[in-house]
Amino acid sequence: MLSQVTGSLSLWASIPSFLATYLYYSMFENSNPEGFVTDVPTFLTEYDFIVIGAGSAGAVVANRLSEVSDWNVLLLEAGGDEPMAADIPGTAAFLQRSNVDWNYKTVPQTQACLSIEGHRCLWPRGKVLGGSSVLNYMMYIRGNKKDYDEWSKENPGWSYDDVLPYFIKSEDNRNPYVAANTKYHGTGGYLTVQEPPYKTPLVTAFIEGGVEMGYQHLDPNAHQQIGFSSVQGTIRRGARCSTAKAFLRPVRKRSNLHISMHSHVHKIIIDPVTKQTTAVRFEKKGKIYQIKVNKEVVVSAGAINSPQVLMLSGVGLADHLKSFGIPLIADLAVGDNLQDHPEIMGMVFNVDKPYGMMETRYYNLPTILNYTLNSNGPMSMLGGCEGLGWIKSKYAPTDDDDWPDLGLTFLSGTAASESGGILRHNFGFTDEIWDSYFKPLVNTDMLQFHLWLLRPLSRGTIRLSSSDPYAPPLIDPKYFSETADMDTIIESLKFALALVKTTAFKKLGTKFYDKIFPGCEGFTPWTDDYWRCFVRYTSSTGYHPSGSCKMGPSTDTKAVVDHQLKVHGIKGLRVADCSIMPVIVSGNTNAPAIMIGEKVSDMIKNSWLKIKKEKKEDVSQLKEETLLVEENEKEKQH
Repeated sequence: MLSQVTGSLSLWASIPSFLATYLYYSMFENSNPEGFVTDVPTFLTEYDFIVIGAGSAGAVVANRLSEVSDWNVLLLEAGGDEPMAADIPGTAAFLQRSNVDWNYKTVPQTQACLSIEGHRCLWPRGKVLGGSSVLNYMMYIRGNKKDYDEWSKENPGWSYDDVLPYFIKSEDNRNPYVAANTKYHGTGGYLTVQEPPYKTPLVTAFIEGGVEMGYQHLDPNAHQQIGFSSVQGTIRRGARCSTAKAFLRPVRKRSNLHISMHSHVHKIIIDPVTKQTTAVRFEKKGKIYQIKVNKEVVVSAGAINSPQVLMLSGVGLADHLKSFGIPLIADLAVGDNLQDHPEIMGMVFNVDKPYGMMETRYYNLPTILNYTLNSNGPMSMLGGCEGLGWIKSKYAPTDDDDWPDLGLTFLSGTAASESGGILRHNFGFTDEIWDSYFKPLVNTDMLQFHLWLLRPLSRGTIRLSSSDPYAPPLIDPKYFSETADMDTIIESLKFALALVKTTAFKKLGTKFYDKIFPGCEGFTPWTDDYWRCFVRYTSSTGYHPSGSCKMGPSTDTKAVVDHQLKVHGIKGLRVADCSIMPVIVSGNTNAPAIMIGEKVSDMIKNSWLKIKKEKKEDVSQLKEETLLVEENEKEKQH
């Protein structure tokens, strides 16, 4: 066992050396738009804008604001630059729990994550330029039209028709049959989107099975979401296209954009009387800096760190801040309304065909060379994710035919696709669960569905654990605290069992791995009570934390920001990331985070450039009035 793990890791560790020569010129050539970012060595005493967090939204904001040449922009990132290995889509799982991950864990859960050590769900979040777009599985999904139309009922300017142009603005879609639909897709933007170059025959069965059950094979980012599709990913020429690569590297030489890595923000300085944001305090390489801001601070640190930074700055629930001796600036429900897509990750199926992502097929010299030379093969897959399905359960609203409440991610492997050296620890399975349930499957062909609840009713919280900015916050998603969530997600299990009975899956000899899950032996197999137990053990995060700095009107007691993403009651402070979502979208959250970054950038530009224009007009009018007075005086003298 140990030798297998060591061998796998040794071979894996050799990948960068195979890639070094191949990538050298494209990554380090000064004239290349994908060259690495340079860490700013010194700071100005003040900036027009300071952006906190260089993730999926923050990278976009820094890019767009620095388009205005006479604005100085400082981008602060707690982590460093993305490692070379992050370029390889197949490494997605390996980057989690590494030094580019915040390595967050939730508080112990009672209704989820019971198969994980301490019942504490692992919540990977990117601590690196590009944020979680460096760690994620790269799937490009925008959510459902109705999600945004619902937002706009309380937040003008956020309907689907309002946000669609911002999705298109970022996009450089390189799938010809997708990009041809110009009503929904764009080309020429910073963010490359395309299908992975390599697919297994298993995903064909997935799509054919969905069609056999009456669903369409479609583009879920266009006119309809319900249906089945191959994955579209944020990849470019077979490599990951993070927001650092897409939005920061091409503009890294702008003289008015300073990017500071390894810069851990301690707090935002806000005048307690005027409520004006004045500066940001952060630490870099052991030295404390406090940099002034002339116009605005934009917090784009994500749904965990954005509320943490606000609370450390005195913006949050009064009683909670008082308990840590933090002076109150604004009493707002920061950290409430936390949402995530709970996801079942134990629905495993055996197949008779040699198509699965087995360790022996993945860790070998031909596979590595194929990727190195051709950017193809298993390493170009999105971490094994190959297909997506969107369906409605019997509990879904009946007033909309295209608003799914369940999602299926199809994977051509499982945690047992390698011998237990990495994946099992990334998922956090206990020894008992691994040895009893997953270990017997090692070195066999498998597929699985990750089944997720798209619109959970359960709401969690982010809270400070200390006034120390380095102390991880307390994350409590409260998964399945609403019983309706459990009832709905159970329907996804039943759907998956029906899907593998289609002709397409039967041809592969697909069979459900029907071993009773450890801890659920006391329930009659395949009853709803058994499935409830199964869900409690096998569910964890869908990697989509959202909502913890809710957007809404000031009359909403849970709202933190308004529809312009300005923090209520504070001047010169906005939040722009997935934390502002009033309700989580019905899909993956990376594309919506990028859209939010695009939209807030236009809001800021429109606001400040309008002020600048008005000032110019005022000056011009003053000059005209002065000239008129002077002329009148001359006439009088004459």
